[in-house]
Amino acid sequence: MRKIIIYVTLIMVSIGVKAQNDIDVLLAAGVEDAQRFAKDYLAPGTNGIMHSMNANWFNSAKVKPLGGFEISVIANAVMIKDEHKAFTLNTSEYNNVQFVQGPNVQSVASVLGENEPDIFVEVQYDDPIFGTQTTQFELPQGIGSGSKNLLPTAFIQGAVGLSSGLELKARFVPNIKTDDVSLSMYGAGIQMEFTDWLPASKLWPIAVSGLVAYNHIDGSYDLTGSSGIEGENQRIENDTNTWLFQLIASTKLPVINFYGGIGYVNGESQSDLLGNYRVTNGLLTSETIVDPFSVKSEVTDVRASIGTRLKLGFFRLNAEYHISEYHAFSVGVNFGFR
Repeated sequence: MRKIIIYVTLIMVSIGVKAQNDIDVLLAAGVEDAQRFAKDYLAPGTNGIMHSMNANWFNSAKVKPLGGFEISVIANAVMIKDEHKAFTLNTSEYNNVQFVQGPNVQSVASVLGENEPDIFVEVQYDDPIFGTQTTQFELPQGIGSGSKNLLPTAFIQGAVGLSSGLELKARFVPNIKTDDVSLSMYGAGIQMEFTDWLPASKLWPIAVSGLVAYNHIDGSYDLTGSSGIEGENQRIENDTNTWLFQLIASTKLPVINFYGGIGYVNGESQSDLLGNYRVTNGLLTSETIVDPFSVKSEVTDVRASIGTRLKLGFFRLNAEYHISEYHAFSVGVNFGFR
């Protein structure tokens, strides 16, 4: 589990670090241009994370009886499609940015992709002494092949049965802190079995239930040692929140069961570039920009889910697949009673 968490953290940090590549020149072009680029560049990564963090909330529509519990170690991943690795950059929508070569509209790497070959843009800015000036820089690469076309999340999850066909769930990743990175992930949900409320519910061959679940990621990356820009308290902070509404059906067999359903994922991710940045315009002048910008991305997607679970005494193993804007798969190792 520790190795999975470390890998997830590296992917999340990579997304944060890539956002500040060449930010000196981007801010020189103006906060509005820098914000526009960052929004389009980051959205595929943050949207993918929101899908990944909502997998494996359940492995059966049958809820646990009063006092029954289950502890799980869960690993999720979304598959990165080619369409998520790039976005269309139209320089007519920018104030001070032009491509060095080629047309004004080009496909460039998102945080999940790579530019092959490298793509250069020309940034124009006003210098109070020398007048209009231009400079060139390479557009930032994404995590590209380093992601192996997967965007993972991982959790420790617990579930306990309540009375009246209700089951309470919670998941988390212990707070991870290094010199530069802070990351925490948690969530909670409640599952309600509708068939438990029907007469002779134990005779029904299938169970049907509904789930409502909430997820949260809170992350921070200190840019002070890596931005290359003079300033103080430079950092990227991310706040991600999602809701899942899911209808679930499953078989009720002793050993091997199958489950599936239809769900709706709704979420928002906000990334803030904070701190003081002294951006140099030419050789003699500079401008201090405080808390330059915030960018948001949102998901509102329907998904279909299918999975299977193997139960051997206290030990359970499950695997599932979700079809949506970002296809996701997940495996879970579960230990439970009743």
